[in-house]
Amino acid sequence: MAYRHKPFDTDLLSADQLWRLTAPLRLYFSPRFYGLDKIDPAKPTLLVGNHTIYGVLDVPLLIAKIYRDKGILIRTLADHAHYDIPGWRSMLDRIGGVEGTRENCSMLMERRDHVMVFPGGAREVSKRKGEQYQLTWKRRTGFCSMAIKHGYNILPFAAVGPDDMYDIVLDAEDIMRSPVGKLMKKVGLLEKDGFLRGGDILMPVTRGVGLSMLPRPERFYFAIGDEIDVAPYRGREDDEDALFDLRDQVAFAIQDKISEMLTVREQDKNQGVLRKLLTSL
Repeated sequence: MAYRHKPFDTDLLSADQLWRLTAPLRLYFSPRFYGLDKIDPAKPTLLVGNHTIYGVLDVPLLIAKIYRDKGILIRTLADHAHYDIPGWRSMLDRIGGVEGTRENCSMLMERRDHVMVFPGGAREVSKRKGEQYQLTWKRRTGFCSMAIKHGYNILPFAAVGPDDMYDIVLDAEDIMRSPVGKLMKKVGLLEKDGFLRGGDILMPVTRGVGLSMLPRPERFYFAIGDEIDVAPYRGREDDEDALFDLRDQVAFAIQDKISEMLTVREQDKNQGVLRKLLTSL
């Protein structure tokens, strides 16, 4: 598969433009943010978090908030599939998205940009039933290798709320067992090296408000955790034991923040009557 390597600074939106663009999402999901003070504009870090279902409604809100409040445009490493979609890839470019390759990541870190990555990638947004707020990272450690190599400490973060805005009616396993799935397999769409990567990025069929695809207006909660120092791993960017040890630290930190935000949500009594009504449908 050929990946697109593009200029990183082509026609980027300003902080005010991105804030205005995300205003409808902010109004609908009424997000809450915790721990933004841990982001230091003078100290670039690698932000690593959990990907939520579909992965496109929550990320812009977090990026816009950081950009507006901290003056930092986070450069988000995006899955290659995004760059197969005309129009959409141009929008990603404008809000700071970069195709997720090691080469691109290295170039960003050499420039000392703040970088965001979701190790679960497209598989983690293609949720199966029962996978809400689970990390689906397989054996991926590339983000750890990049952080160690470039001396980037890691800021774990979590998002809670988006995984509850939809109910999964059919997941990838259901679809692949269906007549449609069998046809897709027959024509080669489900090959391991094919567009759908063996079904890994086969998106679920969902419902939101009532029977519609309109997402339920669940409040989003974002939390950034304590910085993880990569200095103890210096020079070990190719050492598998070191990579998995660091990976586990990051995963545990994210899971802790997910648990914390789930508790915060349970205690949040200020969600409004209309929001409570629509999220119950």
